[in-house]
Amino acid sequence: MRRQEAERRGRWAERLAGWWLQLHGWRILARRARVPGGEVDLVVRRGRTLAFVEVKARRDERAASMAPDRSRLKRVAVAAERLAPRYGRGCDTVRVDALYILPGRLPRHVPDVWAG
Repeated sequence: MRRQEAERRGRWAERLAGWWLQLHGWRILARRARVPGGEVDLVVRRGRTLAFVEVKARRDERAASMAPDRSRLKRVAVAAERLAPRYGRGCDTVRVDALYILPGRLPRHVPDVWAG
């Protein structure tokens, strides 16, 4: 039952993240895009920027600061590299972002987490 609850919360967080990004001018190109070697929660575009977004719902700021870890980001980066030709035509910037969902707070979008 716990796994089902985590899945439900994850899907809710991804929907909320999608709405938040759309409110800020991003267009959703794909949700839960999977390729061999990785998965991306959201593929979004705004202007000439393409972002592969890892969404994390956490109970507090401390837990959010520890996620996503480097191994998870590596899987997202692998997926982004494989998906970029499909979604990145005409883009000048391609990056991996994170979006954190915390109770009682607005979502926090952190651009270019893979570079940092």
